[in-house]
Amino acid sequence: MDMSQYLGMFIEEARDHIQSLNDNMLKLEENPEDLQLVNEIFRSAHTLKGMAGTMGFVNMQKLTHAMENVLAAARDGKLKVNPNIMDILFKTVDALEAYLDVIVATGTEGQEANSHLVNALNAILGKPAEDMAVSSTSKAGKKYEYDEFVVRAIERAWTQGFNVYKFDVELDQNCLLKSARAYLVFRAVEEFGEIIHSKPSVQDIEDEKFDFEFSITVISKQPLEKIRERILSISEIREVKALEIKSGEVGRAEEKEEIEEVQQETQVQETVKVVRQQKQEPVQKTSKTVRVDIERLDVLMNLVSELIIIKSRIEGLAKKYNDRQYEESIEYLERITTSLHDAVMKVRMVPVERVFSRFPRMMRDLARELGKEFELVMSGEDTEVDRTIVDELGDPLIHLLRNAADHGIEDPEERVKNGKPRSGLIKLSAYHDGNNVVIEVEDDGKGIDLEKVKQKAIEKGLLKEDQIDLSDQEIIDFLFMPSFSTKDKVTNLSGRGVGLDVVKTKIEQLGGMVEVKTQKGKGTKFIIRLPLTLAIIQALLVTVHDEIYAIPVASIREIVDVAKEDIKVVQKGKEIIMLRNQVIPIKHLHSIVGLEPVLDKKKFTVVIVRRGEKLTGIIVDRLLGQQDIVIKSLGKYLEGIRLISGATILGDGAVAMILDPNMLTV
Repeated sequence: MDMSQYLGMFIEEARDHIQSLNDNMLKLEENPEDLQLVNEIFRSAHTLKGMAGTMGFVNMQKLTHAMENVLAAARDGKLKVNPNIMDILFKTVDALEAYLDVIVATGTEGQEANSHLVNALNAILGKPAEDMAVSSTSKAGKKYEYDEFVVRAIERAWTQGFNVYKFDVELDQNCLLKSARAYLVFRAVEEFGEIIHSKPSVQDIEDEKFDFEFSITVISKQPLEKIRERILSISEIREVKALEIKSGEVGRAEEKEEIEEVQQETQVQETVKVVRQQKQEPVQKTSKTVRVDIERLDVLMNLVSELIIIKSRIEGLAKKYNDRQYEESIEYLERITTSLHDAVMKVRMVPVERVFSRFPRMMRDLARELGKEFELVMSGEDTEVDRTIVDELGDPLIHLLRNAADHGIEDPEERVKNGKPRSGLIKLSAYHDGNNVVIEVEDDGKGIDLEKVKQKAIEKGLLKEDQIDLSDQEIIDFLFMPSFSTKDKVTNLSGRGVGLDVVKTKIEQLGGMVEVKTQKGKGTKFIIRLPLTLAIIQALLVTVHDEIYAIPVASIREIVDVAKEDIKVVQKGKEIIMLRNQVIPIKHLHSIVGLEPVLDKKKFTVVIVRRGEKLTGIIVDRLLGQQDIVIKSLGKYLEGIRLISGATILGDGAVAMILDPNMLTV
């Protein structure tokens, strides 16, 4: 059977299980006695092992099997979780993630077997496993344990002259239909005798809730080897271990396991009860969830985009006719397209938790590497944003969090000396602000040393020593320049001057902006503002000469008419206006796009755009109004033009360029 058709499903579900392993292991590290967490981790590892085996990823399966053995020992109370065990388990999860990355890239898991990790996991069980085997034998004095019903059946069989056999059957690793293969084994064995016990249970075998091994206990008068050969004759059977159980080798199993299962079931029921009190419909919500390929959503969004374009065109035609019914039909069409657009946008929206969830593990490793103590506190993980934006957020946030840990948070001794708690605090939060999503990375560290930044800028020739009248924001802007770093020594984490440059470039590509607020000795906050979507936005259409340009409404603070005499010229020919006692620099859009400005007007229309707290006035000829526009890519030929973030098709078929507000305020 061709398993490639299931590869995408495997990758998605494997990512979920690996993320679940990371999350629950972080919690287990804080609460090593919590058996409920051990059970959760065990279930994820067990499921991942079964999935990997079904897909034929043998190395991944072996690694999860060794991990599962350690977790099983911890679950049964035979092993106590400690920091060394947690380190090995975390390395195992990293190896599983590496396997998955290779699978995504090549469709295979690669050749690396990670035998050192398998050995390390097995070594954890080395001494305890021997102790347990001895104690089990010495306490019970029995080799095989069954429940009361099976023991009676075995004893009765012996009195009637039957033999009792136990067969451990191992299926081939490439076996796809495990339950069907087990059924053939059962049917073949029943030709020679009666199966009185199976492990796992018959129901679990039918539901494929087992790996590639199962055991059966059989009552028969036929020779042992004959039954074994019959089982081996079935295809995809890798090995069969056959043993005869003799009198004195059977004991009654304690009812402890059954009690534990009942307790676990009760715990699960209680958990579900609590969840239902907090959220009204968790079960229904899960059953109504379906995975959809992002490309299908892109197609749907493109169709909605085309509908919006043709709606704009019909609106333009409607102005030529003074027909009330025609206008009502257009209004109805507009309501339908708006509702359809909103519905499609909600489908494309995913919570930022998708990105946030990977950071607790990363920060845990960072704290150990840097020898620092800090806590990562996350909030607003349920804040939703367009899928295409979420997929691009990972790298910028990784750089900002590493920056906070390495540059911001001080060493524990230094913090205590400065009257701060020994452990630092890094906050990662997200929330909606109008049509934007705001993500903040804040630390309570030492803040940015602006004087040191200024000195580095002078050393690199970016600033002259006589330029001392720079604002704090202008000094901070140097940090976002390529190859700029305040670190004196290059380390694995910092010193190369690429982190904040990557952040700024990526966020601006997404149509967003980055702000920085810092206070020496108190901490630093990085604020990222992003649009909710990159597909359809509201924009103000303006003209310069006969050309039409679009400015995103989210970046516009206000529009004012300014008299010619109110425009003042300051140093180096820069023009400014005073608006409510605030100095605002102004620019002519004509000059920005390479056209001759119109200077003989008595009044100018000024669109004031913002970038964080920085305002800039843009002089245009006319305002055409506000409308929904569909953002189209410029393609590779024009992608280097940073002033233009994209293009849109207007209702009459004309193309208008979309201006990037970040570049207008530079």
